[in-house]
Amino acid sequence: MAISNNVPGSVEGGTDVTSARDVVDSLRDLTVQAVAELYVKYQSDLRAVRDQQREFLRQRGKSMKAQLDDYEAEITYLLLREYRPERVVEIGTFYGWSTLWILSALRDNGVGHLYSFDIVDHVVSNVPADLSVNRWTFTKGDVRETLGDIVCSADYLFIDADHGARFGRWYVENVFPMVRPGTPTSVHDVFHGRRPKPISEGSVLMKWLAGQNTSFFTPSAAKAPEVIEHLGRTKKELRLDIPVRESRHNPMVFFTLG
Repeated sequence: MAISNNVPGSVEGGTDVTSARDVVDSLRDLTVQAVAELYVKYQSDLRAVRDQQREFLRQRGKSMKAQLDDYEAEITYLLLREYRPERVVEIGTFYGWSTLWILSALRDNGVGHLYSFDIVDHVVSNVPADLSVNRWTFTKGDVRETLGDIVCSADYLFIDADHGARFGRWYVENVFPMVRPGTPTSVHDVFHGRRPKPISEGSVLMKWLAGQNTSFFTPSAAKAPEVIEHLGRTKKELRLDIPVRESRHNPMVFFTLG
């Protein structure tokens, strides 16, 4: 696992944020300190997006069932800001919480298009026009039938859909081989505990990553509490510690394909 607190630099002392790009140039090398540096680098824009998302929750109420916790959402936003992808593929939208975070990053970058896929279209009524126009394409249906070849040109792949083992086997066998080597990828609902649930998407993914000798980064409170502790201190120093939504449920993993 590429998780380490031993990278020089202090938020309080003025982190050399220019080094963050070098450290996260590949998610194989992603460390908690590199993520902390990204929090510093993009703190002003992140603060605005956090306020935006908090207001979305307030306005939408039960029509916005947020899935990602703050750490997962924020790290996704920060990596997208740093990578500046032209094409992001999102498999699984549900009510659009992750979609809003991704689109916000593309808006703040001033470049990029999001291609989202889901079997339900709850997301459509939750994404405002100022985020979606000329920036978002949504396709409803079973992604196993509708994905097509757009994933071949993806610069970032985000997966948060069916969490069963069968679906996990489908994408590691059919989607991953189509993605260009070096593509940053994140998958939700892996570490609900210290280990993935048996006979689950997470167990399939972890077995595949091990077989590929591919490292990963996770902000899971259950799997990597030291990461949460480190990033919690960073957020407190930056005054970004007031939650957007109350949750300690953050089982996402980040890695590089190929």
